[in-house]
Amino acid sequence: MEDAPAEIWLKLENLQPIGSFKLRGAGNAMALAARDRLAAGVYTASAGNMAQGVAWNAKRLGVPCTVVVPETAPKTKLAAIERLGARIVKLPYARWWQVLEDHGYPGIEGLFIHPVSDAAVIAGNGTIGLEILEDLPDVDAVVVPFGGGGLSCGIACALRGLQPRARVYASEVETAAPFSASLAAGKPVTVPHTSSFVDGIGGRSMLPEMWPLASSLLAGSLVLSVPEVAAAVRLLAERNRVIAEGAGAISAAAAMAGRAGAGKVVCVISGGNIDPAKLAKILNGEVP
Repeated sequence: MEDAPAEIWLKLENLQPIGSFKLRGAGNAMALAARDRLAAGVYTASAGNMAQGVAWNAKRLGVPCTVVVPETAPKTKLAAIERLGARIVKLPYARWWQVLEDHGYPGIEGLFIHPVSDAAVIAGNGTIGLEILEDLPDVDAVVVPFGGGGLSCGIACALRGLQPRARVYASEVETAAPFSASLAAGKPVTVPHTSSFVDGIGGRSMLPEMWPLASSLLAGSLVLSVPEVAAAVRLLAERNRVIAEGAGAISAAAAMAGRAGAGKVVCVISGGNIDPAKLAKILNGEVP
């Protein structure tokens, strides 16, 4: 982009078969699980993208899949989950978040695959970092959408081992930015959560088990407003012909604002599963 404050590169995870990076971690976790553990099926807690990642891999392996989703999950993602043959269980947001904290939900059989803190999921996400270094070994910074930290920490682990001078930043939306608040407090904290069209990131708290990794591996959190994210969705569509959901575009919003510094900056476009009606509003200059 000619008017960009840095040399911005895009890592297009929205082009994955399910439209997001979640295919990687889910696939790795299921590949490493013993076959007898998969026999009763698998389940996860997800607003949509991890749900699709687990469901896609479950269908490929021929095992049952259940997905626990918040009641605010977008219709586009719910429809995709159903197409992949998974059973959906809807919960109020607070109870859904409790599933993430508890690492499971009573009454559902099978292997629970945590969308954030499962070690195999984090390792699968880290393959993105390896691919970035293959294409751009002298990268200066990588900006990653931050939901729970599984994506950003996986990428940061890969870069720490091979290109330690590269900075990895989390990008959060101001309506729910627990990592930024936790960094300010020096410990995991709970923050107010306001729903927005940026539905793929933004929890109510920093998961305690992710705090040691995120606080030591990431260079900081870049917090963007909802209008800034909408502008990035529009910019990616107009200039790059890239369709990104809000969570996927927030990294580009941070880079375009100069928040990640100069040099070679990679923006991880984590997903492209956005409701068509919301995309239409954004392209028309509105904020859903």
